[in-house]
Amino acid sequence: MNNHRTSSVETYQNFCTEDLRDSYVLDYLFTAGELQLTYTDLDRAIVGSAVPTDSALPLPAGDQLRADFFCQRRELGVINLGAAGTITVDGTSYPMANRECLYIGRGSQEVSFASDDASSPAQFYLLSYPAHADYPTTHAKIEDANKLELGSQADANERHLYQYIHENGIRSCQLVMGFTVLQNGSVWNTMPPHTHDRRSEVYCYFDIAEGHQVAHFMGEPQETRVLWMQEKHVALSPSWSIHCGAGTNSYAFVWGMGGENQRFDDMDGFPITELR
Repeated sequence: MNNHRTSSVETYQNFCTEDLRDSYVLDYLFTAGELQLTYTDLDRAIVGSAVPTDSALPLPAGDQLRADFFCQRRELGVINLGAAGTITVDGTSYPMANRECLYIGRGSQEVSFASDDASSPAQFYLLSYPAHADYPTTHAKIEDANKLELGSQADANERHLYQYIHENGIRSCQLVMGFTVLQNGSVWNTMPPHTHDRRSEVYCYFDIAEGHQVAHFMGEPQETRVLWMQEKHVALSPSWSIHCGAGTNSYAFVWGMGGENQRFDDMDGFPITELR
């Protein structure tokens, strides 16, 4: 497990591109045959990936947790961004098709990830936060998600949002998780932008066509910066930072949050004309 520290609101303004990316972008996940974990300083979120090929990949606790097993004091959300696979939790197997979700509750001891076909592996995206209560491990298919249709073609932000782990869906301690799909001809997400001081957020961009990128905007509203994101790059968004994006083509992204509450609409918006 890697340790990752982000910069402060006072220092990011002076960063060059390389320093900014080192602080807020994880671009090394989803390596075939490996399970990778990164422990961040954003509400103690752990971001990771598992791409099993010839054999199953067990989930280790890591020295950073000082725990007997990973979920001893944590909850974990997983969304499969690849081909079909299986997650096994304490002897129970959960088949996972593309874009399906599994919530793994606190107290789950043995977790492993496998692919149905090593030549076309599952690509599991992992997001974990500390947990202080037990909720049951729960699997959800796309049709189980709460689907919201947002935006419009006229504003180039028509998108479908799928809520999996939230206060009216899969129960959790603090983790909120789902994904958003931009419709053809639309490129903007989360516009107008917002912050939510009560929790941090993590974005994992996927289904970006070859030769295209997404410009992820971050920073204070009057001091914004841009991070260019490619397929399955992860953007870390502190509570003080806006987060929005525009792609050179349509795309999708997994969003996940942890912090003070689970209210999806608890946010502080900023007028587009005030952005700098």
